[in-house]
Parts: sequence; structure tokens; C-alpha cells
Amino acid sequence: MQTNILIIGGGLAGLSLAHLLESKGCDWQLLESRERWGGRILTTIIDGQGFDLGPSWFWPGQPRIDALIKELKLNRFEQTYRGELILQDDTGAIHRGQGIASMQGAWRLKGGMGALIDALVGTLPAARLHPNTTLTTLRDENDSVTAITSSGMQITANKVVLSLPPRIACGLNFSPALSQQCIDASRRIPTWMAGHAKAVATYKTPFWKEAGLSGDAVSRQGPLVEIHDASPDNSGPYALFGFVGTPASHRQNNTKALKLAIKEQLGALFGAQGADPETLLLKDWAFDTRTAMDLDHRALTNHPIYGRPAELQNLWNDRLHFGSTEMGSKFGGFLEGALETAYDLAERVVQDTKNP
Repeated sequence: MQTNILIIGGGLAGLSLAHLLESKGCDWQLLESRERWGGRILTTIIDGQGFDLGPSWFWPGQPRIDALIKELKLNRFEQTYRGELILQDDTGAIHRGQGIASMQGAWRLKGGMGALIDALVGTLPAARLHPNTTLTTLRDENDSVTAITSSGMQITANKVVLSLPPRIACGLNFSPALSQQCIDASRRIPTWMAGHAKAVATYKTPFWKEAGLSGDAVSRQGPLVEIHDASPDNSGPYALFGFVGTPASHRQNNTKALKLAIKEQLGALFGAQGADPETLLLKDWAFDTRTAMDLDHRALTNHPIYGRPAELQNLWNDRLHFGSTEMGSKFGGFLEGALETAYDLAERVVQDTKNP
């Protein structure tokens, strides 16, 4: 198979790049090793409603994702924030009415972020999309790049975009091998949210709202360190979600005990109903090998300064490009950062192809 631009990775960055290239009439193909699309976006459907186990928020001042949602005729709604915030201190004591609404002003997507992925996939020709296809080798042919998959399929491309976390991307087999400086630079770039685990508990009623609570909670004791309302915009099932603060090394092979501790904590914070969810979902990204590696097991405590380092520029005479959200210089790590990178690369690879 031959193509002009080969995209590796079917998360938001890869799919939005494909969407942009398709709109420009370009020739492209996209490989994704998972059976599903979305990458770090993962939405579970319960009773017709979407619940995000990956990113769920975007904000005013992020123009690309707002424009894309409008283009795809999707609907946003404001994150719930009205009501009291709970603080659980080091002793386990519960304090209400602590501080401001931490997520006021954030937006969520009706149907979850999976609705954005589904809509993007729906704009793309199925013949160009290759899920459940694992890339094993990239070979520089001096005037093109040959990609080889685990099934033995070979694709020749003028340009290749690695829409994967840099730490995962640099683990591919490159021929000739990437320089040690390039590999070191890739490994220094933290994969955003890769060390985290996220829990979502669903309920028949929003009992916390009825008690005057927003669903926001901060805890210094228990597995969940930060909790927010994750309910749909206007109906049930209703939900709370939390980020797990327990170190990844303590979470591994300990799902049953972790879920029990989460239920106990939700009961302590929100009352007996909190301890008895209809469904408790848990996604540990630290052990998703298509997202994280051992370097990511230590969860980030602040937002890194992202962007494309000099060592990851002009690779293989500019035929090879890193293209994940971590390459975004302004919004790196966010959903907007994935689109920032896609827009930048769409212009670059198309222009380079027109003017070799």
C-alpha cells in the first residue's frame, strides 16, 4: 500500500489530523493498534449516557475544540458547580462549605468525549482507517518511509506522523535507529495523565445535590484525592467521579480492594447512598501499555511545560513527525493541545508535500 501521509495513532490528535487532511483532499492512511478509537479518550455508555474515564473537560479560551464541536453539531454543557464543596482532612473529618467551586466555568460534552471521537470517525472514509493494526517498524528509504505492521502489511508513505505519546512512540523499531538525543528527549516528555487512575460511580438519583452539595470534594485521606459531579446535563444515571491518589505501585493487581476503599470513602463523604453505587467504573491508565510506561507510574503533580523540543524536529529530513498533544506549545496536554498539534502538522505536511 502507498499513501502520501501515514498517521500512527487514532486518538484525538490523529483523528483530527485525518479530518483536516481529508478536508484538504489529501491522500492519507491511519493505523490504530487498539480495536477502539479515541486513545486517552474513553467513554463508557450506561443507560444511554456517556461517562468519561479519560478527559472530560474543556474551557473557554480554547478555540479549536469549541469550533470542532460546533462543526460536528455536538452539544456542550457547563460543568455542575453549584452547592457546597467538601474537604476531608488528614484525620478523616469531613468539612462542608470549604472554598469556591473548583470547576466553575469548565465545559463538558453531551454524550461524553466519546461522542467527539465517534463524530470525527464518521467524517472519515472507512477504507483509510485501520483499527486493530499494530505498527512494529518504520524504515527510512531516503525519499520515503516504509511502515511494517505486526501482520506483515507494508505501507510506503512520503510523511509519517506519530500521534502517540512520545515515550510510547520512541519505543517503536526505527531503521536507522533514532539518535540517542532524540530518544532521551522523548523519554523526558511526561505523558499527560498517564500515571492516573479514574473512578466513576453512578447512581439513580443525585442525592448530593438534594443535600446542598456540588459533588466537588478534596480529600487528604482515602484513595480519591479529588472528586466532581460527572452527571449528564439533564437526566440520569447520575454520577460522581474521582482521581485516585494512591500510588500506581499500590494499585497494581489490587482492583478489588481499591474499589471497596472507594465505596467506603464515597460513603464517608456523601452519606450512606454514596457507598452503594449502581455501577463503579475504574480505569487505571498507568497500566495501559498503549498509553503509559514505567516512567509514567509516578503521577504528575503539576502541568508540565510542553512543546516540540529541538531534538524532535527535522527527523529523517522532515519525513517523520511526532504529533501528540504533548507537542502543543500553548495547550499541550489538553484536548485543545491535541488539536493545536493536528492543525500545525496539517499545514506543515501539506505544504511540504506541495513544495518538496
